[in-house]
Amino acid sequence: MQRILAHAFALLAALLVLAPATAQLRVEITGVGSNQFPISVASFRRDGEIPQPVDEIIRADLQRSGRFRLIEAGPTPLPDTAAVSLPEFKGKGADALVVGSIARLADGRFDLRFRLYDTVKHSQLDALSYVSTAAELRLNAHRIADRIFEKLTGERGVFATRIAYVVQLGKASFELQIADSDGANAQPALRSREPIMSPAWSADGDRLAYVSFEIGKPVVYAHTVTTGQRRVVANFLGSNSAPAWAPDGKRLAVVLTRDGLSQIYSINADGSNLQRLTRSAGIDTEPVYSPDGRFIYFTSDRGGGPQIYRMSADGANVARVTFSGDYNVSPRISPDGRLLAYVGRRGGRYQVHTLDLATNQEMALTRTSLDESPSFAPNGRMLLYATEVGRRGILAWVSVDGQARANLPDLKGDVREPTWGPFIK
Repeated sequence: MQRILAHAFALLAALLVLAPATAQLRVEITGVGSNQFPISVASFRRDGEIPQPVDEIIRADLQRSGRFRLIEAGPTPLPDTAAVSLPEFKGKGADALVVGSIARLADGRFDLRFRLYDTVKHSQLDALSYVSTAAELRLNAHRIADRIFEKLTGERGVFATRIAYVVQLGKASFELQIADSDGANAQPALRSREPIMSPAWSADGDRLAYVSFEIGKPVVYAHTVTTGQRRVVANFLGSNSAPAWAPDGKRLAVVLTRDGLSQIYSINADGSNLQRLTRSAGIDTEPVYSPDGRFIYFTSDRGGGPQIYRMSADGANVARVTFSGDYNVSPRISPDGRLLAYVGRRGGRYQVHTLDLATNQEMALTRTSLDESPSFAPNGRMLLYATEVGRRGILAWVSVDGQARANLPDLKGDVREPTWGPFIK
């Protein structure tokens, strides 16, 4: 409870961090959707030594989404041509079949090909080839999974996106990590002997804002992912915390104590044009912009206990949004603006909830009891969040209908503060 309260009010929390640089997220599905699509992903034909298990990555992506039921294709690779027997796989119960091949080229790159078939209509739905370096093979496997997901569900896939998070590796070892959506290929963006917290992606995926204690106090930075360059956004007297990008990427909402209690301000990304947005007698924190940039949702205890409020982006027209329970924090808005996600305390358990903003219907999504930092996938279908098992932070996913869940098994390090990045251009 102490850790969650500290996170909710963004007050010098030094416990907010995530997984080791060499660790990979190995998810386990703990719940399944009721309308899974049966699909078979055959082993890809290989020509030469292949550094990445492309077919396994595709299977894992589709399974992790909770939208697909994998049908065993057998160990023998199939030809990525029209010679494949579709009735055979329909007979096994697969409504779709994926076949592919990987061949090493003379220049050291790889020719990666795949085909997607509809076994019911006996038709080809998609086919594509990539010329890929070894370093790009995993990303291109995710891209293939995204194409399959979109062709079969009508929704854009998120497997080729990235996540960011913080990991505490020891008493004085913290890292901000960026990884593939499945947690693999993790790379440190920042290492520090002092806590790092509250990472937030810009809408274009080029920058991360975060709070670092490296100079002995909390300071907000904006970090360009590709170059590693960063600039100070907010370093005022007192605490500087909880950065949130506006959709246009030109400004951020931040939480400052320069005038007393934590209040929300707007500031340009270069640190200029500071404007105070809230003026309450309580603690206002955890701002997040609506996808259209018109509103800011935030946590406040101005009514007695922490609840979620909404105001116009200029600070006007403040209204309370959550009314169930006496503790609701960490608001996040779905990309379509329809759902509000947050951590609510019910019966002593801190769990991820969603609120349908049109109907005011609340749904509890998680079954754990110490959840933090929900973050929507860019297609709005899943939520990434941190939770605690055995006094150690891990990551987990849950679908927005609550029917599919995936956990990260226990790893060394304390995993906190996940944020799911936007679609990669």
